[in-house]
Amino acid sequence: MILWFTIVQVVVAVAAGLFCIIAGLAGRRPSDWSVGSLALVELLLVAQVVIAIVAPFAGNPPTGSLLEFWVYLVSAVLLPFAAVAWALLERSRWSTVIMGVAALSIAVMVWRMQVIWTLQPAG
Repeated sequence: MILWFTIVQVVVAVAAGLFCIIAGLAGRRPSDWSVGSLALVELLLVAQVVIAIVAPFAGNPPTGSLLEFWVYLVSAVLLPFAAVAWALLERSRWSTVIMGVAALSIAVMVWRMQVIWTLQPAG
């Protein structure tokens, strides 16, 4: 995977996560900004899916477990939808915190996907 794109994804996910957690702890219910920050994370994850599909054909196959990589990727893609759905249904400040935790979890998964793609030997 492209390292700079992964770094951008992680930074955006961490920023979105911190924004949502701070907003939630400050007593803010889900706002357009907090939902939008997770939408940006989701957009980057969709780009990640495209890169993961195209990269092997461009001569950049993963060096680690494909199963683990795709489990992380599918989980990361579904997590923002679940967090936003919860936030919109519950409409509490704690649902905003949950969106933040989801974004931080995605940051960890994206970095793990980078490690699987570039650093781990296949096996």
